Amino acid sequence: MDDQYLDAFIRESEEEITKLNNSLLELESDPNAQEAMDQIFRTAHTLKGNFGAMGFDDASNLAHAMEDLLDEMREGNMSVTSEVMDLIFAGVDQIEAIVKEIEEEGEASLDTSETVSQLRAVLEEGTSSVDTEENSTTGTDNNSQEVDLSAVDVDKEEVSSQVVHAVVDLGDSDMPGVDSMFILESVEEAFDIIDAIPDREDIENGDFEDAFTLLLDADDTGAVADELEALGRVHDAAVDNVTDEVLEEENSVSLTGSTDEHEVDEIKSVRVDVDKLDDLHGLVEQLVTSRIKLRRAVEENNLDSASDTLNELDKITANLQNTVMDMRLIPLKKVVGKFPRMVRDLSRELDKEVNFEIEGEDIELDRTILTEISDPLMHIIRNALDHGIESPEQRVEAGKPTEGQVTLRASRQRDHVTIEVADDGAGLDVEEIKQTAIERNVRSPEELEMMDNSDIYDLVFHPGFSTAEEVTDTSGRGVGMDVVHDTVTQLDGSVDVDSTPGEGSTVSLRLPVTMAIVKVLFVQVGDEEYGVPIKNVDEITSADEMKHVNGQEVIKHNEEIYPVINLGKRFEVPRRATADGGVEGGEMLVRIRESERQVALRCDAVNSQEEVVVKPLEGILSGTPGLSGTAVLGDGNIVHILDVVTL
Repeated sequence: MDDQYLDAFIRESEEEITKLNNSLLELESDPNAQEAMDQIFRTAHTLKGNFGAMGFDDASNLAHAMEDLLDEMREGNMSVTSEVMDLIFAGVDQIEAIVKEIEEEGEASLDTSETVSQLRAVLEEGTSSVDTEENSTTGTDNNSQEVDLSAVDVDKEEVSSQVVHAVVDLGDSDMPGVDSMFILESVEEAFDIIDAIPDREDIENGDFEDAFTLLLDADDTGAVADELEALGRVHDAAVDNVTDEVLEEENSVSLTGSTDEHEVDEIKSVRVDVDKLDDLHGLVEQLVTSRIKLRRAVEENNLDSASDTLNELDKITANLQNTVMDMRLIPLKKVVGKFPRMVRDLSRELDKEVNFEIEGEDIELDRTILTEISDPLMHIIRNALDHGIESPEQRVEAGKPTEGQVTLRASRQRDHVTIEVADDGAGLDVEEIKQTAIERNVRSPEELEMMDNSDIYDLVFHPGFSTAEEVTDTSGRGVGMDVVHDTVTQLDGSVDVDSTPGEGSTVSLRLPVTMAIVKVLFVQVGDEEYGVPIKNVDEITSADEMKHVNGQEVIKHNEEIYPVINLGKRFEVPRRATADGGVEGGEMLVRIRESERQVALRCDAVNSQEEVVVKPLEGILSGTPGLSGTAVLGDGNIVHILDVVTL
């Protein structure tokens, strides 16, 4: 299949799935929303047609079943109930997993027959056929013995699809050991056996009562049930999905084989206005014309004409740069479009009532920034639901409506965008933060007494800091506001939190619209040249002011001590040799802004300032401490751009 068509199909499917999720949420909150119902039906119809046209019949059948069910609801023949909506949402999740599988593998293997059967059953028998237990057990008989799985731990790395639990009953077998050995060998040809209860050796020796249990890595429960039914030695079998019950880490494998049903993938495509393409084409034409004029001026040795043409090229490339930067901008809704569904599912899981609103979703950001900021935003919203919004009972006691409010709003100020996540929950407890800071040696009691509430709130960004008594499944394991802070800082942004006890909290992210073009200060270190982002530089001084304290080179500024980092030693660059065999002197110090890091950089010389295009480090160099990327200069030389925070 042509990769170009497949990629276009995937991108359109992703957009349609997000649109479908949000329309379903609107319908769930207002069953009489006719416009939402019409949109849902159109989207399901589009998905069905697209899957069918691309030859993905299982997905097309699922979308078709959803379309038929939605048509019944649209015609008023079926009520919009939470049970039916849960089933439809499960179908959407499976469609999303199929699209992801198509993107990764180029084909779809997930079996949709079970979900299609459930949807068709609702159409024929009504909502009474919906399994509200969400324990879709498949097999010849569901009365087989239950097994305690509480002691079972499965490493998520062992699982490629999902964990299926099969209880195999041999009935009145004369040779249970032989029969079970035959069953194990047959099952193993089709699926990976992750674990067995009792141990496999005991099963093969017949040391079990009537039945034994297998934990299998399988795409779906139906395939396992079919395999067991085909084995004559099996008297009875019960099969179900136990992925979430036995995995060691939460959210690692979902029922559909997706690693995280609410994750936001890297943005791999952009839509460009045709006017911008025309502008780009016009600038390229001007560029070609100027190039011809410049070459002619050089050949004729006409320096005046060459100088005029260079000025002309300067303006063209500046316009070209701005046009291309604009083309990389993507509306925020590309990322936050999936958040309403996430809030819906998490609030149900937490037994909380939450109204989630998005303001300013058309605000645009650079593709790279938008991709990087998706996970921090998701974590902030999870925190708001988990630790901010109170339970309905607690809100009533506090004189609040039972439904909590979480709002994500974005606004643009010149070359920066501010994104706020505000909730009307319990707010941050200043005294609790102070106590945690003392217990974890983040600040001393004396330091805390000198800090105002705003500074105390900012302590939640300290690595490892958390006021929660325990890490919940919702907020995740080992992920805190420090990770949010680090990600935003690396994007050349800032993050702040404000709170009023009893009234709620607001987390604000300030981000650059684009970060590809950076103004840097070039410094000389031996025969090497490095770039320091100008925004990080506070002052340039002579190394003569440097002193030694306990063997450490330092400088003093405003009564503050700044440690000195010797770039030559840090990057193992020898100093330049002079004609008489010595080394050049005249060292300089570049003092970094205290807000970034309280240090000064020691170099041989400071050269110049220039705007450069920074390319992030890739491959084995990615994540190298002290380096944020590289820039190619006009003479073709490559210069490393310093990351002053990790230097």
